[in-house]
Amino acid sequence: MAVLSIISRTASRRSVRALGVVAASAALALSASGNALACNINEFSAEAKCDGDNGVITVTDVDPAGIPATVTVSLKSTGEQVGQETVKGSKEGTTVSFAVDWQPNTEYRVHVKADRYVDEYIKPDVTTPSTPCKTEDTPSPTPSESSSTPSDETESPAPEPSTSAPAPSQPESTAPAAVPNDNAPSPAAGDSNLAETGANSNTGMIAGIAAALVVVGGGAVFFGMRRRGAKSGS
Repeated sequence: MAVLSIISRTASRRSVRALGVVAASAALALSASGNALACNINEFSAEAKCDGDNGVITVTDVDPAGIPATVTVSLKSTGEQVGQETVKGSKEGTTVSFAVDWQPNTEYRVHVKADRYVDEYIKPDVTTPSTPCKTEDTPSPTPSESSSTPSDETESPAPEPSTSAPAPSQPESTAPAAVPNDNAPSPAAGDSNLAETGANSNTGMIAGIAAALVVVGGGAVFFGMRRRGAKSGS
């Protein structure tokens, strides 16, 4: 009987120990399962991208437990807060966006606070693309001024050909030059002027008369000299 009692007590102690081990294992499994279902920073991701001409920073929460989390975005260089939003995650993922007028290659920090589970920054920090979302409009080239534009100055008209006939030159006297003779009578002054200017249309007749007078005068002189010679010889 004493032997049986000892065996029974030993078996009972072993059973208690085994039950304790099983309970501890179950507690550890439940704890691990609880931690797996709890929200953690690895369930959050952030990205900087363009939405049309505007820059945005998007934060996505894939926490299947749907624990609300506060997301804060700030500029890394100055710590200036850009925006703050509350997101409730889902298995498919829930996304919140922050409109940011960011410059290329600018770094932002994204902080997540979810109850007692998460209170830290998403790693790595968010860096904006190297090119802006909106490119500056290139001005269209203005048409150059034509070099063949007409001059403001009006061209002077070509001189019209003259229709007026040239003034006739004064006719020269056609009268033959008279042989000078000391005994010949000199023509009248009026006749000389008319002969030089050519104003009298009877120039030829006057010249003929003058020539005749010269001949007559010469003949008179000749006969006069003969008479004088005859008288001196008698």
